[in-house]
Amino acid sequence: MLDPIVNFFTQVFQLIGRGIGFVVGIILWPFMWVGRWYGQRGWILKAVVGLALLVLIGLYANFFYATQWWNNFDPNYPDKYTFEKRNVSAGEQVSAGAGTDTAKTCGNSAIAQVAADLTDFNVNQNAWISSMILYKLGLFGIDWDHTPWMDNKASFQRGINQAVRRTATELADNLGRVRTTSQIDADLQDARGNLQFDEYTWYFGLNPFGPKTPTPSYYRDAVRKLRSFNARLATCQATFDARADNLKQYIDRISSDIGSTSAILKERAENHNDGWFDFRADDRFWFAYGQLYGYYGLMKGAQADFDDVIKEKHLQNLWDTMDAQFVSALRIQPFIIANGREDGWLLPTHLTTMGFYILRVRSNMVEISNVLSQ
Repeated sequence: MLDPIVNFFTQVFQLIGRGIGFVVGIILWPFMWVGRWYGQRGWILKAVVGLALLVLIGLYANFFYATQWWNNFDPNYPDKYTFEKRNVSAGEQVSAGAGTDTAKTCGNSAIAQVAADLTDFNVNQNAWISSMILYKLGLFGIDWDHTPWMDNKASFQRGINQAVRRTATELADNLGRVRTTSQIDADLQDARGNLQFDEYTWYFGLNPFGPKTPTPSYYRDAVRKLRSFNARLATCQATFDARADNLKQYIDRISSDIGSTSAILKERAENHNDGWFDFRADDRFWFAYGQLYGYYGLMKGAQADFDDVIKEKHLQNLWDTMDAQFVSALRIQPFIIANGREDGWLLPTHLTTMGFYILRVRSNMVEISNVLSQ
């Protein structure tokens, strides 16, 4: 009595097996054709093609490693600085030395230190993904950002770089000079220019055509300039203007920056509810994550640099609350990013969750800014 049922399911599984075999055959056919073509060539051509294939395999192996291994990734990295042990604001003289100007000692800038270290993390401790040739070529011509693979680290790095870019601009325009009528610090000006450089430049380009200096070289030079500024600041040969209005402006600019990111997350979450199959959701998520990752350390640095202002304005409790929001946001590290409906019951909506934490951080920054303006 069960034979017809057994035969039915047997036929179904046979058809599924044939279908899978057909699809696999289609996928493997180009490789089999190339293999037959390769076997019929002379040994010189075989050697050239074989060497090219080895180079390509090596490039893809390096690309896979660079995109999947996040060296020294640590959401709690600001704790390693122990800024809380500092009791001096940036630029404040702590020692007069032996009576000469060159022997003076001043507090260096924790903001500049963190900005340099974050950029070093992006381009020295890790490969800068966005300008790698295989990232630029994409998957058979499809931009990696439009696929579910190989793009999370690139988006994360660009998020960090966005935070550092904003900070470098503030350092050059306001923090690293006295008012706006004084001269811009040369190191900070160079660092700002280098960090504004295009994120996608490889060694060769088509527009304009010819060889180029790749993106990581500019960012490495920015690291050197930021550290040079800090070294001069520590010997009182540079300026850091740790005023309340400068801190307020810096926080306002960051608040505006992450507010823009929250709008991007909102647009994606509302208009592209494709669940696990929204291949741009992971880009948006990891960019926002990288931005918060960078600003968490930079805000710790700002707390140290503006120590006197924070004590004078009694901002410690508000600052601790903001730090706690950063920590909560950076705990969210899903293996796969899903952009489900906000009122859905089956798929999570990671973009809305990240957007919520971004707005929590921003609301704390607005509170701090309001206190600074009083």
